Amino acid sequence: MRIGFVGLGRMGANMVRRLVRDGHEVVAYNRTPEKTREIMAEGAEGAFSLEELVAKLPGPRAVWVMVPAGDATEAMIAQLMELLAAGDTLIDGGNTNFHDDVRRHALVAEKGLRYVDAGVSGGIWGLQVGYCMMVGGDRDAVEPLEPIFRTLAPPDGYAHVGGPGAGHYVKMVHNGIEYGLMQAYAEGLEIMHAGDYDLDLAKIAGIWRYGSVVRSWLLDLLYDALSKNPDFEGIKDWVADSGEGRWTVQEAIDHDVPAPVITLSLQARFRSRQDASYGAKVLAALRNEFGGHAVKTE
Repeated sequence: MRIGFVGLGRMGANMVRRLVRDGHEVVAYNRTPEKTREIMAEGAEGAFSLEELVAKLPGPRAVWVMVPAGDATEAMIAQLMELLAAGDTLIDGGNTNFHDDVRRHALVAEKGLRYVDAGVSGGIWGLQVGYCMMVGGDRDAVEPLEPIFRTLAPPDGYAHVGGPGAGHYVKMVHNGIEYGLMQAYAEGLEIMHAGDYDLDLAKIAGIWRYGSVVRSWLLDLLYDALSKNPDFEGIKDWVADSGEGRWTVQEAIDHDVPAPVITLSLQARFRSRQDASYGAKVLAALRNEFGGHAVKTE
């Protein structure tokens, strides 16, 4: 299949490599031409403008957008809408808010275009093991693209999960669950690290991968990280979030669904970004006021 691909970051470039490796024809464009030239050397066809990319695709065209969610994706889709023709399909593979997908689906439909939202999980390992593909959109827009999705996914790792926005909705909840799993591993290791036993945490994480009910791919990655740097030297205890955890919590609130684990794991990430906690100072001061408990001074 021939497809246009916009965005050659860490995931985007590897996705193009996986497609090319399986025999698909990919016309690739990146804002910085160096990355375009790099992927051309690996078998993709390059384009150095969106106009050139569209011109190199036969109709009906399919263009995959793999740029940061939010303003960058919004601007890219707006540009492509002016260049594509009725019957062409836009695929958003970033971590977009599903509400934006629903809005964009209606917007591009006014121009006779199709819109597909692809939730993608797999990170930098996807080139080797494949990407879990959670795809949303109208059936007649998704079906012609399934050769692409099945190449990118491992066996049984692709599904058309529902209508417009459903792909990114499922990916959003997936990432919320990921927050909770990661936080549980982090808390468990911190307890053992602080305990009275001199434990080899890498060895423990290693054996947990076999037969344990907590084994997972995240645990495999944790074992690798501990093996390389058991004290995590040089890593600041500052944890980012890319938005999906917040959206998952908001969705739980909107539908009156209790989600304490995901909510608290999100809050833990916020706490990691504070050099000093004003709230903790409030608690210490109150304990001193009502009970005369000692406070530590800076």
